[in-house]
Amino acid sequence: MAKAACNKKRVPFTSTLDLELWKKLVKCYIWSVALYGAETWTLRAVDQKQLESFEMWCWRMVEKISWTDHVRNEEVLLRVKEQRNILHEIRKRKANWIRHILRRNCLLQRVVEGKKKGGIEVTGSRGRKRRKLLDDLKEKRGYSHLKEEALDGTMWRARFGRGFGPVVRQTTK
Repeated sequence: MAKAACNKKRVPFTSTLDLELWKKLVKCYIWSVALYGAETWTLRAVDQKQLESFEMWCWRMVEKISWTDHVRNEEVLLRVKEQRNILHEIRKRKANWIRHILRRNCLLQRVVEGKKKGGIEVTGSRGRKRRKLLDDLKEKRGYSHLKEEALDGTMWRARFGRGFGPVVRQTTK
């Protein structure tokens, strides 16, 4: 949806603005539309790949690099002085939302924990087990550790706080 909106209105990409201002505009206006509701997404590998390609498309539009120019993604990231941040931003939003839910004692917490079942119960379903909302946050540690960290703000900020995600890479020339 965000990509379609940008394709309709090419005017923002035709002006000459400072690179830092462009980066702020992309993250503020374009990513906010693209990542609306990302806290509740369960990301598959295909979804992650599409999000990363969307992020690279945004940076290519800022630098006015056509896909026919055959410029590698690493070179584009060096030009805009960024790293791939979109998946880290989603994980950060999801972590903040999950912490908000786990700190409260409400129906939504019981639904997330799986204590309340919703929808139609299907027995004997085939195929791979579906990913749940908390699966990507509790990959390294269990749910009990995640809940303890949510209740203790200092532990949570140490794990998911300000240092969560990549830092902008500085290049020297």
